[in-house]
Amino acid sequence: MELNWLSQFANSWRGMAVQERVPHAVMLLGAAGVGKRCAAAWIARQRLGIGDSSDLPEYPFAIPEHADLRWIGPPEDKHTIGIEQIRQLVADLSLTSFAGGGKVAVVEPANVMTANAANSLLKTLEEPPGDTLIVLVVDKTGRLPATIFSRCQRITIPVPPESESLAWLDRLQPAASWPQALRAAGNAPLAAVVASERLEAAEAMSRDFRALSGKEAAPLDVAAKWAKYEPDFVLDWLCREIQQCIVGAFGAGMPAADRAVGDSVLKRIDRRNMFCYLDIINRLRGQPVGSFNVQLTLDSLLIDWAEDLLDYSYSSGLPSLLMASKTR
Repeated sequence: MELNWLSQFANSWRGMAVQERVPHAVMLLGAAGVGKRCAAAWIARQRLGIGDSSDLPEYPFAIPEHADLRWIGPPEDKHTIGIEQIRQLVADLSLTSFAGGGKVAVVEPANVMTANAANSLLKTLEEPPGDTLIVLVVDKTGRLPATIFSRCQRITIPVPPESESLAWLDRLQPAASWPQALRAAGNAPLAAVVASERLEAAEAMSRDFRALSGKEAAPLDVAAKWAKYEPDFVLDWLCREIQQCIVGAFGAGMPAADRAVGDSVLKRIDRRNMFCYLDIINRLRGQPVGSFNVQLTLDSLLIDWAEDLLDYSYSSGLPSLLMASKTR
C-alpha cells in the first residue's frame, strides 16, 4: 500500500536522479512512524533497479534483496550497531559492484551506532568508493555526532496532516479506532498501526497515572506495572502526557476529561518544573534501550511526579537520572 504523504519526497528524489544530483550520503530524518524505512527501501530499489519500482514507498516495510545492497541494523541480541559491523560494511563497499550499477548501504537506525562505529564510518561518508549511495535512517538526532551530520544531505519527512493520516489508515483497515491510536502515536500513521495494538496498555497506563496524580496509587507499584512494557513505549506515552499537562496548565489543549491528569492536579504543580521534568524524559528517550535501568528510572520519575515535582530542577532531576543509569 503506497504511502501517499511521501509523494513530495519521491518526486524530489526522482528529480535529483534525472539531473544526476543524487548525493552520495543521505540522512532521513523525521518522527518514528512517518515511513523513513519504507523510504529507504524505495531509494534502494530505485537506485539498484530492483523489480518494478513503484511510484511511492510502500507499506508494509520489507528489506529489498540484492547483491549490491547492504542493510545494517543492531544484531538481535544487542541494542547498538557496533564498530565491527561498520568495518565489515566499509570493506564490502570497497569491492566491485556485482551488477555493475553501484552499491547501496542503509544503516538504521543510525543513531544507535556506538561512538567508535560512527567514527569508523566518517571517511566512507565523505568519500564513498565507486558509485556508492549511503542512506542513514535516524529516529533520534541527539546521539549522532555533528561530523556525521556534516557529511550527509538531510531529508526530513514530516508528519502528514491528521485528515490525510486518517484517510490512509481507514483504507488500511476500515472501522478501526484510528483517531485514538493516531493521537497516541503523535499523529504518525505507521506508529498509529503499532499504537492501535497497544491501546489497552495505553488506557491502563492512563488509569494508573490518574490514580498516581490523585494520591490513590503508590509510585513504586505503578512503576512495577509499567516496567513490563517496552521502555520506548512507556517513555513516549509519558512524554505526550506531560506535554498535554503543560498545554493544559496554560488553559489550552484537550479537555481535562480527556487527559489522565485533571486541572486540580495541574494547579498544584509549578509549570516551570513540568518543563524540566519533560526535558529529562526526553533525555531518557534519546538514550539507547539497555543503557539505563528501566525499573529504577521509572521509580525515580514516578516518585517525583507523586511528590508534585516539589523543588524539582535540573540539579534534582539529573542526579536521579544518573542514579538510575548504568554503564553498558
